[in-house]
Amino acid sequence: MKAVIGSGLAALFLAWGGAALAQDESTNRVDAMTDWSVFEGSDPRECWAVTTYKESVNTRDGRVVAVTRGEILLMVFFRPGANVAGQVAFTGGYPFADGSTVNVNISGTEFELFTEGEWAWPATPQDDAKIVTAMKRGADAVLTARSSRGTTTKDTFSLLGFTAAVEDAERRCTS
Repeated sequence: MKAVIGSGLAALFLAWGGAALAQDESTNRVDAMTDWSVFEGSDPRECWAVTTYKESVNTRDGRVVAVTRGEILLMVFFRPGANVAGQVAFTGGYPFADGSTVNVNISGTEFELFTEGEWAWPATPQDDAKIVTAMKRGADAVLTARSSRGTTTKDTFSLLGFTAAVEDAERRCTS
């Protein structure tokens, strides 16, 4: 089930044009709360809270390296027509290593995201809910992943404004 949702996320991301998610001038952006933005789409109806990283460290063989990456985004989606409520998604801006997972550390609590292509998400809706709860309580989220080229990435996302943004996105897609 998640693979279908994940593939749908990839298609949605491409349709939105990744940069539009992070840019203020997007026509879908309806609000901003500190480090998080809220977007709303109408066909299909969907709402999401999104942020980009505050710090990124890329290493290979234990040494810091410079790499080129696409958009690096952490999101929470609501799609009432697909019964999606609070789905966590991460794109690291590169294809993840086959069979790898992404480690999520939120104020000392760790979670795992499964990967497919350039996308990662929790295994179940229950895991989504646990991560969202931790994000509401935390100050930052650190996501550690491995690219298909063997680079380890460690991206730190601020959670300032997360609670207000995710609650706004949820409200917009349930009213």
